[in-house]
Amino acid sequence: MPTAPPPAVPPASPYAAEDYTPAEQEVLSRYFTDVEGPVFALVGLPEVVKGALFARYSRTTKSLRRLFLDEFYDAPESGIRAVAEQVSPDDPTVGRARAEDLFHRVFTDYGDDSVAQLGAAHLACEQASNLLTKVLEWGRIAAYLEQSTRYLYYDRPLGGRYRYLVPSEAAAAGLDDEYRAVLDRAFRTYSDLTAPMTAYYRTLFPQQPGDSDFVYRSTIKAKVCDDLRGLLPAATLSSVGIHASGQAYEMLLIRMLAHPLEEVRWYAGLMLEELRKVIPSFLRRVDLPDRGGAWTAYLAATAAAVRSAAAAIPAAPEPRPEVTLVAWDPDAERKVAAGALYAATDLPDDQVAAYVAGLPDEEVGRILALYAGERGNRRHKPGRALERVAYRFDVLCDYGIFRDLQRHRMLTLEWQRLGTAHGYETPDAVAEIGAQAAWDEVMEAGAALTARLEGAAGPEAAQYAVPFAYRVRFFLHMNAREAFHLLELRTGRGGHPGYRRVCQEMHRLIAEQAGHTRLAAAMRYVDYGSADLERLDSERRAAARRAAAGLADPDPDGA
Repeated sequence: MPTAPPPAVPPASPYAAEDYTPAEQEVLSRYFTDVEGPVFALVGLPEVVKGALFARYSRTTKSLRRLFLDEFYDAPESGIRAVAEQVSPDDPTVGRARAEDLFHRVFTDYGDDSVAQLGAAHLACEQASNLLTKVLEWGRIAAYLEQSTRYLYYDRPLGGRYRYLVPSEAAAAGLDDEYRAVLDRAFRTYSDLTAPMTAYYRTLFPQQPGDSDFVYRSTIKAKVCDDLRGLLPAATLSSVGIHASGQAYEMLLIRMLAHPLEEVRWYAGLMLEELRKVIPSFLRRVDLPDRGGAWTAYLAATAAAVRSAAAAIPAAPEPRPEVTLVAWDPDAERKVAAGALYAATDLPDDQVAAYVAGLPDEEVGRILALYAGERGNRRHKPGRALERVAYRFDVLCDYGIFRDLQRHRMLTLEWQRLGTAHGYETPDAVAEIGAQAAWDEVMEAGAALTARLEGAAGPEAAQYAVPFAYRVRFFLHMNAREAFHLLELRTGRGGHPGYRRVCQEMHRLIAEQAGHTRLAAAMRYVDYGSADLERLDSERRAAARRAAAGLADPDPDGA
């Protein structure tokens, strides 16, 4: 394994420290983690102050700390000093009202959308349907964590009923009673099958010596949840934690306000109200008629126009396998080799490409091997030369698998409306425990309700009634670098067997259909091995870490 570069040494011309008076140092120490060096963090300031400060920072030669003292803290018009002298230095609301006005002026004067990237907020979004969660997680430049169907049982009620949404569209169509009856039945079946499914897997995979009760119970629970989640309808409630910039929230809310589902638009209003309590200046434009309003109308109009055009296509779906490689570049490996060499030369891009085009295959392979290097684990990935080529896959798999793969937002992913026309999946264990009839009854009732909702409330609202086991079609368009990340991560033995299968097939098609054998070989952490209890190894590792830290095991059956 090549050794890492030696530690960096200080530059010959050291950082020029700025002089501050003792009083200035005392002020700066409240809001900056260091008052002398060139690297520091901002603390004790609201997001809007940080955003305004960085926005002004881009238009001045002053250091950030001097800028804060001169134009934010000390300047009478900012009001920060006046407020700070009246409150605790640790009060995060310092100067908020005046800073709001300052940020608004900066944003108006500069007219730069990037200013809205300079403040962020954490937002908890609870009791959102699984249709809404996919809308929430659409944006690329944000961080999301969603409640998992792999580690939680969904048989516990919430507010006196099972955890699902009754959409206003169903009530308006007079179908709310039928809707509740069908979904209650699905959740009851889920609950009824939990015990026999658990017993089945305990018999099939007895607890091994050395595995604690917690490790064993958690592993079996994940296996049961994996199988039974197909019974859950898309109306199932979930929770999503979001951390995003003001700009990301603005774009998300505008998309949500243009959405055809009432739940999504209603939820957008709730989010806007709460976000305006913490980063109001970043969201001024969302509901202005000539700004966010016009943007919302544009999105809604174009979506409706495209749906109308698509409705004119007369063809029925042709049969396809679960995964289809639709498009790839025959010259991908040479392009990646050229990209690998480019940054190490001073030549134009096309000249490097022409050089590589004339090389024998063996030399191209050598360059690719050098670029991939000796990867110690899946996190050791080659660089951006892999972004020169892309693969486009069409996938038809159950909605549960889609939910897992949809989380990879850096690639390009589009999905079709969820329905029942493509059929559904049934885990083998369902038949083994004698529950095939009960499973089929839930699927058939869901399909019948979906059809009634589609006729009475429209196809968008009909999606709520569709169980996760039904298949949905979507495409993944990703460059080779993202393929490294996705395929190696999602074929790991701790993963759900469904998405492991899909990603293994993607890797096989890259190697065999596209013929990119050397790129596929460089993805050395794509795992084709079998795993009877997918979570066992990871639970064992987690237990070992807890033991080493002196921590007790949590309750695996906790809510």
